Order: sequence, then structure tokens, then C-alpha cells
Amino acid sequence: MDRIINIAVDGPSGAGKSTLCKLLAKKYGLIHLDTGALYRAVGSYALSKGKDTKSVAEIEPLLSEIKIEVDYKDGKQLTFVNGEDYTERIRYPEVSMAASNVSALVPVRSFLLDIQRQIGKKQSVVLDGRDIGTVVLPDADIKIFMTVDARERAKRRTAELLEKGFEAKEEEIYKEILLRDKNDSTRATAPLKRADDAIDFINENGIEQSFERLCAVIEEKLK
Repeated sequence: MDRIINIAVDGPSGAGKSTLCKLLAKKYGLIHLDTGALYRAVGSYALSKGKDTKSVAEIEPLLSEIKIEVDYKDGKQLTFVNGEDYTERIRYPEVSMAASNVSALVPVRSFLLDIQRQIGKKQSVVLDGRDIGTVVLPDADIKIFMTVDARERAKRRTAELLEKGFEAKEEEIYKEILLRDKNDSTRATAPLKRADDAIDFINENGIEQSFERLCAVIEEKLK
């Protein structure tokens, strides 16, 4: 692309946003920033310190001692906290709800907002999260709202955890997804919300089919 292009992809947890955004980044020469990884990093750090991830009083003081950086290797985003590689640990099962909890806290969102916006100003990016098109990059060139049935998301997440060697029960994960969806969409600060000018995209097919459909949407919008 011969100019800076920002693509915002929002949607609930487990909708496949990161997977498809990584493919978009590779195809179109964009930087992919998995914004959820930033919140997971804060949540993981808070858990390591034994903090209540729902408590502003406990989480806000931590922010002054957290330095989050991202890097890329072989197309994969690496997430570092205070110089330590958190890329794998932020995917631990217990971090999912911690990330949802801290993302509802105003100080955390303010802390991470500038990081995301600065990246978008400097280069062409595809960002995925909950409020990219509504808050982080409200002037993004393309906005996508990606969804998939909660039961299907639970099935995918269960398979992913089992493959990584974690214990996982689909019914428990399904209930957790429903709870996280509720938390993300009803929180007072920057809730999960479809931007008025977003394109709806249901990610219900295999990766290849979904990616082809998504590319068609992107290219039509860029004409």
C-alpha cells in the first residue's frame, strides 16, 4: 500500500480476529497489533503480583512500574513486560478473565490507548480488539465487526487449549465466554460495540474461506 492505511477489527473474544488479522498483515504488508495482548499483559502481571484484577485501587499503582513493548518475529507478535517475554504466559487460561477485568478499568485503558494510537499514526496497521473502531482509531479507513456463535467459539478455544496441553472442558469455557461477552459489552468504559460504519463479518467458515471473503471485503472498500 502506497499510503498509511488503518484497519480496525472489533468483536468478541474467540471470534478469530487475531488469526485473520495476522494473515491480512502478511498479505498487505501491514503491522498487526493484537491489542488484546496488551490487556492480557497487564492482567498477567497483576496476577503475578497477587492483585485483584477488578480493583482500580490495586491495579492503578501497578501501571507506573509496567513497561509494555511489542516486537515481531517471523510474523508473530511478541509481547514484553519490563523486558521479560510474556508472549506465552498471556495465553494461559486464567489470564483471559483477568484481561477482561483490567480492560474495564479506566486507568488501564488510558495507559494503553496512547501506545495503540501512536503505532497507527506512524505506519499502516491492522488492529483488533473490542473498541478499535469506536475509541482507539475512530477514523480508521476500514472497520470490521467480526462475530461467530458463542458455542463455536467455545469449541475452538477448547481445542486450542487441549492442543497446548492445558485441561479444558468445553461447557466451562462456553460459560466463561458468555460471562466475558457480558462483561465486555456492558462495562461503562469503552464497551465492546459495533461502530456505526463498520462492516459486519461472520467468521463461520474455515480459515482459508474466511480469509478470502475478508480480503474481498477489504479490497472492495479500498477501491
